[in-house]
Amino acid sequence: MKLLFTDLDGTLLNNDSRVSFRTNAFIDDFLNAGNKLILTSGRPLNSIIEVKEAARIDAPGILIIANNGALIYDCDRREKILELTIPLSYVSHLQQEADSLGLHIQTYTPDSVVCRREDEEIRFYRRRIHLPLLLADDYASFLTTEPCKMLAIDLHDHSRLLSFCDRIADWAQDKIQYIFSNEWYLELFRIEAGKGSAVRFVCSHFHVPLSDAYAAGDADNDISMIQAAGCGIAMANAAPNVKEAADIVTRLDNDKDGLAECMTALLHGPRS
Repeated sequence: MKLLFTDLDGTLLNNDSRVSFRTNAFIDDFLNAGNKLILTSGRPLNSIIEVKEAARIDAPGILIIANNGALIYDCDRREKILELTIPLSYVSHLQQEADSLGLHIQTYTPDSVVCRREDEEIRFYRRRIHLPLLLADDYASFLTTEPCKMLAIDLHDHSRLLSFCDRIADWAQDKIQYIFSNEWYLELFRIEAGKGSAVRFVCSHFHVPLSDAYAAGDADNDISMIQAAGCGIAMANAAPNVKEAADIVTRLDNDKDGLAECMTALLHGPRS
């Protein structure tokens, strides 16, 4: 049995945020051969389920790694098998630090996204992530459960996100990981989480050696899983440091079925 851990945006999804016909056909063949597909993303769980349902990926053997590895969900059993949450005291601290820079930061309930106001950043975010929006001033007081992640966004000035990283660096050392999923999004989650940790957990859960695991991605938050898997795949459209971390770089990008072509060649040899 082989395991394929794949990022969504920039990897499995094309530039229209869809799974193409060719990639969907590859997924069907891969699953029908007795393998397992693990949809692995910084997105919240419900957003990944939406993508899965839209693509009609409904065969048995699919898992979801959401929130950068902070939550692992078994689609067949419809249950969580791992959840690592951020203490509310951490939520409060991170919100205060972001507020001091005038930086947009958001968090989540199990079903919704939470932020202070309906600003440019949240409107941009919800163009792809179709979660209900809840507004709150004090996140820690508003939330009734601990969230799996927070997300800081700046659409115009990347240096402000870097300044935020500098502000929290000492405090976060043994508490929180923070990593970019693209130029505008800074993901924040528990130190024990991360896509690489999730790859190791899932392989152990299914008693599959890491050598039988493939992991594909395009952004900084994919590097840990690319390095953890036996075969790490960077997309042709990936950032240079992601390509450096990978064993293989796809010939084609995410908009031309690069992952499907690469995996077909790895599993069956290149097509003539």
